[in-house]
Formats: sequence, structure tokens, C-alpha cells
Amino acid sequence: MKKNIWIVVIMIIAGALSSCGVGRQVADAKTFGDCKYDIASVDSVYLAGIDIREFKNLRSFSDFDLAKYPGLAMGLLRKNVPLDLRVNIDITNPTKKRAAINQLEYKVLLTNNEIFSGFLSQLIEVLPGTSPTRVPVRLNTNAYQLLSNDKTRDEFVNMVLALTGRSDAKPAKFMVKIKPTLDLAGKQVNYPGYITFEKEITSKMVTGSR
Repeated sequence: MKKNIWIVVIMIIAGALSSCGVGRQVADAKTFGDCKYDIASVDSVYLAGIDIREFKNLRSFSDFDLAKYPGLAMGLLRKNVPLDLRVNIDITNPTKKRAAINQLEYKVLLTNNEIFSGFLSQLIEVLPGTSPTRVPVRLNTNAYQLLSNDKTRDEFVNMVLALTGRSDAKPAKFMVKIKPTLDLAGKQVNYPGYITFEKEITSKMVTGSR
């Protein structure tokens, strides 16, 4: 229902603007909402500037060797522990129409805790009847709260282990929420709600593991 209302609203705007180009944007964005999404792989993962594969022998939070990694120790002291990674998302278009969008908002949750959020401003085009379109998304956050909170620390450590590529690591489940947006004559029109999908991050998905 919300999606249908959104379509009506933007069609009214498109009609008022009397632009074929705007009508095309609306149609392309609508199809984008009908696409299928999957996390194909994860790479380039760094915690406090350290290649996360260096923590492959980690088993609990107490195993972090702060003497060996002074950058991590300083981050904890300053309450700023940057976590950076790239997630490669595959988008498949099962329809017979072109799907495209110029901007989308994203959120990534770990066990219902939002850990990444931001905007991706670039043309994403997914043609029907083709192989999945791969979209790399660079994610970054301050992981200090995840490490310092008793309720999230264990899940964060599990996520770190999965991202090291260690074969016996417990999978970490990501919930990804994306919201396409349209820019119609300077007015931002948001997709109603979020397109949501879940994916377990396993060692096999981490490229460059060793």
C-alpha cells in the first residue's frame, strides 16, 4: 500500500513537471524496488587501521593484544575505534524493465543494533535478463560502543572472527536496509519504508582470507 501511494505521489509530481525524463526516473526507481539483493562478498576490512586478518587467533575480547596493537589501544582510550570494510552487493532484476537510481540510503544492523549507515550517491543501473550487477559499498563506523557494551561485545567479536576468514568462526548475520531516493526538480522523494534483506557473513565470503 505504501509503495502504491509513493508511486501516485511521484507520478503527480512528474505530471506537474511535464517531463518525459522525470517519468523515466519514476519508472526506473519503481523497478529498483522489485529487484533481488544479496551480499556476495566482503573485503578490505580494517579495525583501528589494522588488517582484521591479524586477529585470526582471537577467541574473546580479552584476547585483543593491546600491547601488540597500540593503535587499537589508543582508539579504545579515545573512544574512537574505526571499523572500515567494503561490502559487495549483487542486485538482480527479475522484471522486464530497466531499474536505476541515482542515490540510496543504507543501514546495516548486527543483531538489531545499527552499526553502519550512510548514503551512496552514484548511478546504479540493473538491466533485466542479465547477470547480477555488483555494487561495492564502503562502510565505516566507530566500533567503540560495540566493544564497550556488554550486550553487543560478544556479537561484535563473532563478527570480527567471521571477517578474519577463519573457517570455524560463527557466522555473523547482517540485516541490510536500503531506501532509494529520487531528485525531482530539486525535491527529494524517498521510497516508502526500506527494502530489507538479511545475510549471514561467513568465512567463505571474505575475499583475500588466508
